[in-house]
Amino acid sequence: MANKGSSPPWALHWRSNTFFILATVAVGLFTDLFLYGLVVPVLPFMLRERLAIPEEEIQSYVAGLLAAYAGASVLFALAAGWVADRTNARQAPFLSGLAALLVATVMLAFGQSIALIIVVRVLQGISAAVVWTIGLAMVQDTVGPGNLGKVIGSIFSFISMGELMAPVLGGVLYEKTGYAGIFGVASGILGLDFLMRLLIIEKRTAAKYLPQQNGETNRRERGARDEEGDRTASEADPLLPRNDGDPYKIRDEPGKLVRALPILVCFRNPRLIVGLALAFVQASLVAVFDTTIPTEAEELFRFSSLKAGLLFITTNVPYLVLGPVAGWAVDRYGTKPAAVIGFAYLVPTLVLLRLPSDRLLDGSRNVILYSAILALNGVGLAIIGSPSVVEVSDVVQKYDKANPEFFGKNGPYAQLYGFNSVFFNLGLTIGPLVAGALRDSIGYGNMNLTFAVNAKIKGYV
Repeated sequence: MANKGSSPPWALHWRSNTFFILATVAVGLFTDLFLYGLVVPVLPFMLRERLAIPEEEIQSYVAGLLAAYAGASVLFALAAGWVADRTNARQAPFLSGLAALLVATVMLAFGQSIALIIVVRVLQGISAAVVWTIGLAMVQDTVGPGNLGKVIGSIFSFISMGELMAPVLGGVLYEKTGYAGIFGVASGILGLDFLMRLLIIEKRTAAKYLPQQNGETNRRERGARDEEGDRTASEADPLLPRNDGDPYKIRDEPGKLVRALPILVCFRNPRLIVGLALAFVQASLVAVFDTTIPTEAEELFRFSSLKAGLLFITTNVPYLVLGPVAGWAVDRYGTKPAAVIGFAYLVPTLVLLRLPSDRLLDGSRNVILYSAILALNGVGLAIIGSPSVVEVSDVVQKYDKANPEFFGKNGPYAQLYGFNSVFFNLGLTIGPLVAGALRDSIGYGNMNLTFAVNAKIKGYV
């Protein structure tokens, strides 16, 4: 029923439109990845030129700064999910994450010490925890579980443009305009993100004023719980109907910890743990490329920040093209085929990355070889992009459906994506540290061989 005595918010229809909500989440994720990637190709040069870090320490500092970002996300993701599932609207915490990102961007523009740059990366990590946890929960609220793979694949494809554009643009701006150009572009992106987050009206809020939109209200209730409840019983039905949700039924009294964080009960299901492990490995592989491409390009080819940034195009274009297709395939055929095929495919493509460092070809031909192999790896990263999110969402949706009152009116989805963010960012934390240490100790080729073995193991799992 609509709120009596209150007027609908301005432009309610388009501000609560499904496309606008998804676009707002996509822009939020885009902003996070864009500002993250904008600095990646510049970090080695910033450390050397602005902070006077010795050349032999550059790789370890780069890895440490990337790990600081991800480590902060790990620490704050669960808190963001817990808060979001206990508030009437997700918009307020969604906006708060942007405040941390704004402060971090200003500090990065003027920071002149390594301690300040570390604080910046921590603030950026806090913002990422909020936007990924609450953003994915808003997607689940809006579209429900049935189309999650396709929507996630499409959003990831769009935000891959941020990963694609940011390192290239960061390299260009740093070389042509210095830090001023980089932070001018960052400010413009932040302004657009803030405006969209401010305007958004969630479905559950819009439903108070538009009761006729029953088919467009909280998809959790319609898709996850009521699909079997609306059917009229017939004489052919058994007296005690079969409940397909029985394996997910919570029968014992939860303890204090589970009552405080209800999502913990879902960890009884090994599918949830495997899905989160997929997120960890996926992020570790992404971190390998972010950590080592700039330094490897500089060492192998004497590339500037601009040219090092251009190399990221080769890994992100396949993601841009194949992301929606991979997401559709996950919705159609399930998560396991995509995960098995994707990780198995990445084994040989990661091993091939040792060829450029072996200098089998000379000059520009070696650059072309490196770019081609990076593109092949981009295809694999696109395939493994959505299985993790869809798998864990399916498990938790089944628990939510079997236990309608246990998780509260908002469900456990922000908590779920908080855990997903924890595992993903653990991968982003550990990946750079391991990649940097392995590259320095056993070389770039053997480092990629190690990660290829890890991908092969995950493909079997």
